[in-house]
Amino acid sequence: MKRVLALLAVALLSGSIVFAGQKTLRIVGVNHVVTDAIELKIPEFEKATGIKVALEKYGEDQLNQKLTTEFTAGSSDIDAFMTRPLQEARVMARNKWYVDLKPLAAGTPGYDLDDFSASSRNCVTIDGVVTAIPLVTEAEVLFYRKDVLAKHNLQVPATLDELKKAAQLVTDKKNELYGFVARGQRSPLITQFSSFLYSHGGDWYDQKTRKATVNTPEALAAMDLYGTLLREYGPGGVLNMSWPQAVAVFAQGKAVFYTDASSIFPNILDPAKSTVADQTGVAVFPKGPKGSRMYNVTAWAIGIYSGSSQKEEAWKFIEFMTNKPGITFIQGERGVQCARNSVWASPEGVKSFHADWAKAVADSADGVAHDRPLVVAVGEARDIIGEAVTASIEGKDFKTLATSANARFQAILDREK
Repeated sequence: MKRVLALLAVALLSGSIVFAGQKTLRIVGVNHVVTDAIELKIPEFEKATGIKVALEKYGEDQLNQKLTTEFTAGSSDIDAFMTRPLQEARVMARNKWYVDLKPLAAGTPGYDLDDFSASSRNCVTIDGVVTAIPLVTEAEVLFYRKDVLAKHNLQVPATLDELKKAAQLVTDKKNELYGFVARGQRSPLITQFSSFLYSHGGDWYDQKTRKATVNTPEALAAMDLYGTLLREYGPGGVLNMSWPQAVAVFAQGKAVFYTDASSIFPNILDPAKSTVADQTGVAVFPKGPKGSRMYNVTAWAIGIYSGSSQKEEAWKFIEFMTNKPGITFIQGERGVQCARNSVWASPEGVKSFHADWAKAVADSADGVAHDRPLVVAVGEARDIIGEAVTASIEGKDFKTLATSANARFQAILDREK
């Protein structure tokens, strides 16, 4: 009996319990509202398919550490897992830990992979391999105070030039009202700065030549604008702000304009967290010299581990959760921002969303599929480039630092070629 109990404990820990001859699927995910939504549908999936599911949830860093540890050991019994396409996907793809989902999707009648927005599909595709199916998407948008704009008889800025002028006009530092707030911390700011960069016609590097473009005229103009907005019209301490600090400034009614991920809007709409819940509007990212070129990325996706012995069953799980009815539930009922165009176009798919929020996201559907440099050493690259942007925020010689950053970033590109 002791031996049986010991074996049972091992099976429970490994997720390998067998139910009437059927080994349970082991699904590993992140602590996130999208995972909570998926969890609610598991009983329905189990009833429809007869396949048992064991779902594990971890914090972001814990999840990546667990996946890396188990996959590196080569003996993991994980079947499907959640993944961040722009964070660790290139490392995982290089290690061949993903199953290519493109043929599985193509072989499933009615699934329609093309129904996912182009930017979300591009985000999860590496060297032609569809590493995962998009779950959570984010686009950079402009949050604004309706009451302050009305007081100053201002329209919602449609261009970055208009944003700068409006931010200057409404700034009242004596009364702690700032025209603009956004992330100013060196590494986190890269994601929000990216839309300024793209809208000026720049990018991190040339995709064809793999030459760094961090110090081009377009990049420098974007750095100058981003730095000016935060230095001249932003609150103190912006260099220490990632999104939780920036959204808190806006939610406390101390900023008029705020650019960040569209998925942050619920934090502002919650009266328990925000003093401006009923006065906040959201609009598409303002146009730069090259138009409104905001990022629109897949923040979380779900894929199949290449070492799984239950790939067919794992795909059934993913298909069930991400087909049109599945995404309609996750987005329409649970308010998670997903990527199926048909769901965004349906009343059921947007019923949990503020009207101008839904419009801003829809208008951002053709955004850029990355919000940071597409390299394996993404953390190192963000730190390097972020140093030049923070210099602009501080009013220092950011152009010289941008040239230095360009050379150091080029070394990363050469190293990974």
